[in-house]
Amino acid sequence: MDKPFKFKQFSVNQNRCAMKIGTDSVLLGAWASIEKQPFSILDIGSGTGVLALMLAQRSSAEVIDALEIDASAFEQCTDNFENSLWNDRLFCYHASLEEFVGEIEDRYDLIVSNPPFYTDDCKSDNAQRDLARFQDALPFEHLIESVSKLLSETGIFSVIIPFKEEVRFVKLACEYGLFSNRITRVKGNPGTETKRSLLEFSFMEKETLFDELIIETSRHQYTQDYISLTKDFYLKM
Repeated sequence: MDKPFKFKQFSVNQNRCAMKIGTDSVLLGAWASIEKQPFSILDIGSGTGVLALMLAQRSSAEVIDALEIDASAFEQCTDNFENSLWNDRLFCYHASLEEFVGEIEDRYDLIVSNPPFYTDDCKSDNAQRDLARFQDALPFEHLIESVSKLLSETGIFSVIIPFKEEVRFVKLACEYGLFSNRITRVKGNPGTETKRSLLEFSFMEKETLFDELIIETSRHQYTQDYISLTKDFYLKM
C-alpha cells in the first residue's frame, strides 16, 4: 500500500487512485485565485481530492464539491475528505460531468480542474490510469462547455494544461463566452521549454495578465517564486 502523501495541514491517501499527486495539482491548488472569497467551489475530476483539500485550507468557502467518475478514486476522495479538518465543507459526487451538469442547478464561484490530457499514442495497458490521464475521457470542449453552464456570472475557472494546448484551449473557451484573464507559463528550470500553462477564465473580457513561473534553478534547488506559492502545503518548503 502506498504511504499517504503528507502536507502541512492534511494527508492524502492515493493507493486506490490511478493518478497520483503530482506538481500540476499542487501548482493549480496554490495558484487558483480566491481573492473574490468564493462561497462555492467545484473540482472537476478530483482524483484524490487534493485540489479541493488545498482550497478548503486556503479559503472560507462553505461549499466545496468534487466530481469523480472512477469508483475507486471517488471512494478514496471521500475518505480523504472525511479524514480532513474541513470534512463539514467537502463533498464528492460519483458521476460523469455530463450527468452532473444535467442534475445540478447550483452555480459555482470558483471551478478548478486538472484535466486528463494524454493522447491516443501513449495509452498503456492500465484502463483505470488511462481513464484518469486521457483527454478522450474528458475532452477539452466538453469540459469548457460544462464549465460555462456551472460557473456563476462573476465566477472564475482555473485550469492547468500542457503549454502546447494553450492557444487551442483559450480559443475554445472564447467560443463559450469564457475569456482568459490570467496566464502563468511554467518551466521546470530556466533552460527548459515551457511545460505547462495555468489559465484563469471568467465571463468578463479584459486584458490577459501574463507571467512565468520557474520551479527549480537546479535539482531540488527551488526558486523563491515556487517556494512562496507552495510553502503553505509542502512539508519541506
